[in-house]
Amino acid sequence: MSDLALYRKYRPETFKDVVGQEHIVKVLETALKKGNIAHAYLLTGSRGTGKTTIARIIARELGTSPNDIVEMDAASNRGIDDIRELREGVRTMPFDSKYKVYIIDEVHMLTKEAFNALLKTLEEPPAHVVFILATTELYKVPETIVSRCQTFELKKPAENLLKNVASDIANKEGFTLDAGASELVALLGDGSFRDTLGILQKVLSFSGDPSSNGRAGKKITLAEIESVAGAPSGKNISAFFHALIAGDASGAIACVKEASDADIDMKLFIKLITSKLRLAMLLRYAPEMFEGMKADLSEGDLKLAADLAKDTSKITKAETLLALIEAYEQTAKAFIPSLPLELAIIKILS
Repeated sequence: MSDLALYRKYRPETFKDVVGQEHIVKVLETALKKGNIAHAYLLTGSRGTGKTTIARIIARELGTSPNDIVEMDAASNRGIDDIRELREGVRTMPFDSKYKVYIIDEVHMLTKEAFNALLKTLEEPPAHVVFILATTELYKVPETIVSRCQTFELKKPAENLLKNVASDIANKEGFTLDAGASELVALLGDGSFRDTLGILQKVLSFSGDPSSNGRAGKKITLAEIESVAGAPSGKNISAFFHALIAGDASGAIACVKEASDADIDMKLFIKLITSKLRLAMLLRYAPEMFEGMKADLSEGDLKLAADLAKDTSKITKAETLLALIEAYEQTAKAFIPSLPLELAIIKILS
């Protein structure tokens, strides 16, 4: 494997390479081709969704050379002096391009004084300057700044898309993800392309050199990913559900304790059991939808879904899912991370 991080190695270079943000790409591509260029763009979205990538693609589509692209991280350059320096640079003409592009990442981190200084430049920018601001927290950006930009909100990629991206890049690196493995990588990525590829890189590095015999490549099993990524084992999750079906609160709480003792992130544990229960409900109530997902599931997941779908103890129901979702939301605030799930178990079985 290359020493280059996967998210950098496979970073999209053109609009056609961008996946999951078609609603933005189409608008930007059409506008730039027609020469409808705004003096300031604001890209907002959660981490790892491609804000910086799209900013760089816009700069390239404008024909801007690397000499005329200035990238600034507002998290570490957030003061008024930094913006004053930027304003001085704005006055100079581009070296060898029509436009000089300023990409300001994490723009919400600027101080109030820095925002006021930036506003003066955004109100009357030189014709040769284009600003591209990026933020994960739009509500922290002053309305006066937002109103002077064309704003685009990037979507959090769906797990199915992240799963396909992980499988595709693993194949390009000479590996094959086993059934269920790509799904777990996508779940662990938590809606971020960068985090998904970071987890994939960790797993591929642990698995050694790729196979050279044929396109399939070396297989990465679900168990390997559970071990490397610190995810709860399928055995523990299966035991958790079978305890619920048996009405055994003590057994279910023991499974939670086992995960907690292994330093498993409790939000991840809840996310995984919620995902498994959803599969079982699809098998029971929307079998045609389940059939479309079947090929990507591990043997263990298929068996668990079948067991839960046949459950007559009324555990496989909407109320159980709602209790788990509520526990997931409360876990971040709980001083004992496992407590919301333990309470949810008692609620479900009562």
